[in-house]
Amino acid sequence: MIERHLILEDADPQIFYGVGNTNMQMLKALHPKLRIVARGNVVKVMGDEEEIAAFEEHFNKLQIHCSQYNSLTDEELLQIVKGETTNREGAKGVIVYTLQGKPISPRSENQTRLVEAFDKKDMVFAIGPAGSGKTYLSIALAVRALKRKSIRRIILSRPAVEAGEKLGFLPGDMRDKIDPYLQPLYDALEDMLPHQKLQELMEQNVIQIAPLAFMRGRTLNDAVVILDEAQNTTPAQIKMFLTRMGMNTKMIITGDLTQIDLPHSLRSGLKDAIEVLAGINDIGRVEFTAKDIVRHRLVTKIVDAYDRRDKTIKQEREQHPLPDTPVDGNGYISPHLSHQLA
Repeated sequence: MIERHLILEDADPQIFYGVGNTNMQMLKALHPKLRIVARGNVVKVMGDEEEIAAFEEHFNKLQIHCSQYNSLTDEELLQIVKGETTNREGAKGVIVYTLQGKPISPRSENQTRLVEAFDKKDMVFAIGPAGSGKTYLSIALAVRALKRKSIRRIILSRPAVEAGEKLGFLPGDMRDKIDPYLQPLYDALEDMLPHQKLQELMEQNVIQIAPLAFMRGRTLNDAVVILDEAQNTTPAQIKMFLTRMGMNTKMIITGDLTQIDLPHSLRSGLKDAIEVLAGINDIGRVEFTAKDIVRHRLVTKIVDAYDRRDKTIKQEREQHPLPDTPVDGNGYISPHLSHQLA
């Protein structure tokens, strides 16, 4: 009799073992000649070498399935052990699965275009309104690449620009101030990766989330790098970010040009980059619209209402231009300078 320790490296133990250890009980029933003990992410197996080899083969296949689909039902376990194809393996268009086993796939024509652009090009700009799935889908693509081991790291970044509030007034140190601003990125990752696994990947710097300023001086190799809220970068900042690109790296830059929070005197780096890089065919560009919004139906109506208002303001200014009108980053009259126009 020999003893072997098998490690759950990629799969969540809770999913692998099943509710109430039902999956482990089934595995034990399928391998009655072995003594199997599971503790944490370690499975200890004792028995004949040939029997252990057969169990280890099943163990590895089941672990890959758990990692990829975040699910392992009784039916799927039996299918995998028998060498059959599960229903999930035949699903088309799925990027990754959530922790609840739900498929994440494109839900609109432009979301499909983003997936296609990511597959074909190393740099993609995804521009459009809030709620259109730009960031969430981009992170899903990054997680898929990590699971497939085609890259070694995921790097997520945002410019530290406040939307009408001041980070300096928040309590705590720099991390305490910045973490809430980066929370949407954490939220997306927590949908797709088990909490313990996500913490391990972050501790090992396999997944890095940091403000844009932390990118300076780095060369980013073997990674998917996502810059979120890029409309709030300056031209110098986005140039710095784009030139961090290393070998075997893909970049996705997301932003909404209708929600610029920069001071009125600064030009949006996203708007500037789109213009400067327009002639480079190797860079992809996907423009989302209100039709792509996948949040509450009211969000679509809100975005449409603001778009109509912005078009009206633009038309009025074109018909009745004011000389040297001070405007903010969104093109509106700056409140603190508006008295000059009275």
